[in-house]
Amino acid sequence: MDEKIDLAQSPPLSKKDTPHTQNQSLPDEEVGSIAVYPEAVLKHADAANADEALTFFQAHAQEAAAAMTPAENKRLLRKIDRNLMPLLCIVYGLNFLDKTTVSYASIMGFKKDTHLIGQDYSWVASMFYFGYLAWEWPTNYLLQRLPLAKWSAVNVILWGLMLCCMAAVHNFGQAMAVRFLLGVFEAAVSPGFALFTSQWYTMNEQGTRVAIWFSFNGVAQIVGGFVAYGIAVGTENHPLASGLKAWQLLFMVIGFFTAFVGGLFLYFMPDSQLNARFLTPHEQVMAIERIRVNQQGIGNKHFKKYQFIEALTDPVVWAICFFAIVTNIPNGGITNYFSQLIVSFGFTSQQSLLLGTPGGVVEIVSLVGLGILGDRYRNRLLFSLVGTVTAFVGMLLITVLDNSSSHRVGRLIGYYMMQASAAPFVAMLSLIATNIAGWTKKTTVAALYLIFYCVGNIIGPQVFRNKDAPEYRPAEITILSLAGVCIANVLFIYWWWRRQNTIKAAKRAEPGYTRIDGQEFYDLTDRENLEFVYSL
Repeated sequence: MDEKIDLAQSPPLSKKDTPHTQNQSLPDEEVGSIAVYPEAVLKHADAANADEALTFFQAHAQEAAAAMTPAENKRLLRKIDRNLMPLLCIVYGLNFLDKTTVSYASIMGFKKDTHLIGQDYSWVASMFYFGYLAWEWPTNYLLQRLPLAKWSAVNVILWGLMLCCMAAVHNFGQAMAVRFLLGVFEAAVSPGFALFTSQWYTMNEQGTRVAIWFSFNGVAQIVGGFVAYGIAVGTENHPLASGLKAWQLLFMVIGFFTAFVGGLFLYFMPDSQLNARFLTPHEQVMAIERIRVNQQGIGNKHFKKYQFIEALTDPVVWAICFFAIVTNIPNGGITNYFSQLIVSFGFTSQQSLLLGTPGGVVEIVSLVGLGILGDRYRNRLLFSLVGTVTAFVGMLLITVLDNSSSHRVGRLIGYYMMQASAAPFVAMLSLIATNIAGWTKKTTVAALYLIFYCVGNIIGPQVFRNKDAPEYRPAEITILSLAGVCIANVLFIYWWWRRQNTIKAAKRAEPGYTRIDGQEFYDLTDRENLEFVYSL
């Protein structure tokens, strides 16, 4: 017989739970500590302004109190995975493919036909992130206020149609305008998917899930290379009667497919457990109950000023933002120049379309492997640094080897190793879902993280200067230097969260410490909720 798990009870966190009593005072906190007092917890624990899960459980109290066996929990998790993960994976893969299609197009005639010269292509590549940057904060606000799945789906459909419009551009100005709007519509996907993950999965499941759906960037790189190659060769041997160029057909095929998938996402993806058609009413209760251990709920549509201020004054948030810039300067350059970089190794344009695809395999294996290890050993941050070290060695190969025929394979292997560089970025994105609590604070931090992600990606293509072609040595040296900064930054964030866990454990052990019933569903922030333990 399966052992029973009573999910209605919060797990003990190195203290004895005590009944709810009057507010207790605590001594002044030590320097460098976090601002946490029982008074602050109770001040913001307003049942009328709590998470949607609290209201739901008030209406299903008897059913929520029922225990669930480990076997039932596993079956429910598998059902959630079957219905959510395919949608998240495919859409996230298209998110990467759509914004990098311009890289394939750049060696299929796009630059020549749109009369791009000098740094024009770099600015077209960067303009995507200006749109992303401009709309990131508003779209995060709307992700909190509007139905999560529906707002996400509308953006998927619109960015697919916008990609189709790239086939109609004829000059630099038109390309800049369309790339800007493409960035606007894609701005919702990463923060939205982080919210989906925190809604549906426990903290020990989130790292692996984020790694899996993010790894479809690698799948997109593989598929995109083969699609681009097929279109390039096919249109060369059999020119289209319509007069469409190969790069125009590429934009239209991928764009229309994205819009179609967006329609499927709109129909099938639930906003939360509360309207998930694939769950029975009892499973809806259990799907929310199982994430109680996160000390977070499933959503709160009220903007809370104190959470916004806390996000702006939390030191670790700014460390996370700095990390986003540092790690995405290389990403912005490599993402938009990888086809041209492979050509610089001595391969032809058509060969580079195919030779870029194994890099996707490296990304998939590194992200999923390190994500699983990070969750298994409860240490996502340190395991993610394996990806940074691997990428550093890869860029070292590209930098120190010359373009002789005997070295071009070594440089290509270095490029493949570079594809492991996304591991710490993905780990940090998953930890925003896990470690940032309070829905206003979470959406604010997600917006900040992705705003600084945009800044890094805007800078990245500018590092690849036209005058440095074809080897781009200054850009390669810059990427090497930033890898070291990235490692130091991740280690600081690891130290900070570990220290906060120690401080919280000490405060929970103090005489007079109290918790309130249902505290995990009162939409409290990670700093004010002493029950909240940071994942590493």
